[in-house]
Amino acid sequence: MSRTRTSSPAPRRVLDWRLRFGFLSLVWGFSFLFMKVGTEAFAPFQVTLGRLAFGTAVVAAAMAVKRERLPRGAWTWVHLAVAGLLLNALPFSLFAFSELTIPSSLAGICNATSPLWGMALSLVALSEDRPTRRRVAGLGIGFLGVLTVLGVWQGFDGLDVTGTSLALLASLSYPVGWIYVRRTLAGSSHSHLSLTGAQLGLATLQLAVVTPLFTSVPTGLPVLPLLSVAALGVLGTGLAFLIQYDLVAEVGPTTAQMVTYFTPVIATAAGVALLGESLSWSTPAGAVIVLAGAALTQTRPKGGRPRSRPKRARHTDPAPRDTGLGERPRATASHT
Repeated sequence: MSRTRTSSPAPRRVLDWRLRFGFLSLVWGFSFLFMKVGTEAFAPFQVTLGRLAFGTAVVAAAMAVKRERLPRGAWTWVHLAVAGLLLNALPFSLFAFSELTIPSSLAGICNATSPLWGMALSLVALSEDRPTRRRVAGLGIGFLGVLTVLGVWQGFDGLDVTGTSLALLASLSYPVGWIYVRRTLAGSSHSHLSLTGAQLGLATLQLAVVTPLFTSVPTGLPVLPLLSVAALGVLGTGLAFLIQYDLVAEVGPTTAQMVTYFTPVIATAAGVALLGESLSWSTPAGAVIVLAGAALTQTRPKGGRPRSRPKRARHTDPAPRDTGLGERPRATASHT
């Protein structure tokens, strides 16, 4: 008598997706605090190198457990190297440099502008992204929020222009990287985990080459800054990616990307409560306006395809934001 084969049920998660969503929001929100503490003892390039090394180790361990192989093909590796630069090495370094002169809370708020940059760039670079009145309005509202954060009516009095500009450039680097990935790696036959592991590894190699050229060996290894760099890599880069990828597979990218709007709130609260950073009224007020504008830029026409929960994750773009910031517009995320 033959046995009837039945499809295996979906694996049960130990933690509810809401708990994982909350944990991811906390981890990415605290990443700016970790960077701030790390740069108190180490050069920004060293903080970024440590972050990438720890993050790559976590993703490599996950690949080993799942028996994932690295991607093949010379051009795939070339594209992943560019993605690693734009989505990891460059923005991580810019944020670390920015926090030498600006509060971690302000850096977290600047990170929230990534969807705004992404919206502006996609209208030019991606023909499938058609502008709508609501999305264009969101773009305008968002940049009004940026001007509010900067206190433009005061002539940027008391604002470190260099540090803030570096943080905004870091936020701009993410959507540039997303657009590049969508044009070169979307539809790849390699798994999402494999692509991201290779991307993080290449970003680590890039920093391993650059860091010795511009920094000297640290004279000591203070415990708190060292732990901050380790947490930044293990939690804010490696584990955050794995959690985010799992969330996208379970609840879809629309819900998963909502973590973007919690990150600056947590970053601000952590900076004020734990680092004693001060805020003028314009900073939180501008942050609310930025988030409102960013939310509008992510809306889609009502006549579009229904938002259904995917049965499995699609292997399209390699995530870090880390991401950051850091996902984000329609693709997977790159962390802060």
